[in-house]
Amino acid sequence: MHLHIVGICGTFMGSLALLARELGHQVSGSDANVYPPMSTQLEEAGIALMSGYCADNLVPRPDLVIIGNALSRGNAEVEAVLDEGMAYVSGAQWLSEYVLPGRPVIAIAGTHGKTTTASLTAWILESAGLNPGFLIGGVPRNFGVSARLGDPEGPFVVEADEYDTAFFDKRSKFVHYRPTVAVLGNLEFDHADIFPDLAAIERQFHHLVRTVPSKGCLLVADGEPALDRVLAQGAWTPIERFGTQPGSSWRIELEREDASRFRVIHRQQDGSEEDAVVDWSLTGAYNARNALAALAAAAYFKVDLARSAAALSRFETPRRRQEVRGEVAGIQVIDDFAHHPTAIQATLEGLRAATQRGRLLAVIEPRSNTMRLGTLSSRLAGSVASADAVWWYQPEGLDWSLDGVIAESPVPAACLGDIDALVADVVAEARPYDRIVVMSNGGFEGIHERLLQALEAAHD
Repeated sequence: MHLHIVGICGTFMGSLALLARELGHQVSGSDANVYPPMSTQLEEAGIALMSGYCADNLVPRPDLVIIGNALSRGNAEVEAVLDEGMAYVSGAQWLSEYVLPGRPVIAIAGTHGKTTTASLTAWILESAGLNPGFLIGGVPRNFGVSARLGDPEGPFVVEADEYDTAFFDKRSKFVHYRPTVAVLGNLEFDHADIFPDLAAIERQFHHLVRTVPSKGCLLVADGEPALDRVLAQGAWTPIERFGTQPGSSWRIELEREDASRFRVIHRQQDGSEEDAVVDWSLTGAYNARNALAALAAAAYFKVDLARSAAALSRFETPRRRQEVRGEVAGIQVIDDFAHHPTAIQATLEGLRAATQRGRLLAVIEPRSNTMRLGTLSSRLAGSVASADAVWWYQPEGLDWSLDGVIAESPVPAACLGDIDALVADVVAEARPYDRIVVMSNGGFEGIHERLLQALEAAHD
């Protein structure tokens, strides 16, 4: 079958392309914005990419068109699909019909941490010999790809996004997945372009809860009022809590301030407890919490806790999650996907705890739809308190001024609208042992390589 994917370079759609290719389909796709790591993955898989959207991309006529949720009516390629009467589906529907049937699905949901938690879960299952399939909104470096089929009867880990499915299906994508195990990691307001308020997102999460069978499991983070409200709407599945509260079935106790070593305590159904120590390369209490969720998910599939904890010592962060892109003259450039005030704060706090010498310099692009609308702008200034200095980039399409964020910043701050000037300013400030952490959910005009090249030129 010839599948054509419109919006193929999104992390979700690009991952679908890899699964479709692995199933033996002919795959082509188009997108307006092409950048690594997804474009690299697709090219290495031999998938034909077309730049821009037009009717000619649909020649020869595909058997089925998969339309990404970033595409709307009025898009030239979407209009051609409709006018020509072509068969089309959403990405989430295709996944649910062609990949997931007959498999135990582990859905990783939450406002933050989905990619890391899904990567951790897949890696633990892989280390236990279960050969899981997965679809993750990033590239786990332990696997080198963002999606694979794995054992056709084995567990499948999917990053379960609450964003809407397609222009013709406004339900959250995760309602299509029908998981056996659902991880609810956290929940706060985001996606202001499609949700009017937090209550609307809570309703979508409850739709996910409704799809989990009674023989399955709901793994729910403690200390999350929004998740408590979701469960108060009804739950028909055994619930296990994870986090730091004494009553939770799964708990963590940090043994190092930066969370690079922590103890996991699991209270089992008979009341007895087992524990294990995780000593790994990641930092930040939020990452320890992500790991706890993954350990709990793996336990549902009878993976021994000690074995799971040992696997985490060999875990590598996904691409774009605290990924060190290079180092010049003792100055590190780190790439991170954080784009929400909570994620920005957690990332910087984790890096601060792990920084023994030198300064932490933050470079941030408020690029997400929620950031472009300015919905959470009042929280941005406080989110960078753990940095020593911050540079904000004012991209095109950001219709509100960052001047207020700069004025309220608890650390030295600047705002620039030109990438070259931004790079020059950061490089002029950086000195040995500093860590430059770049945060954006997009390509950020290749700023990581530009910073490294400028640092090399400055230190020749």
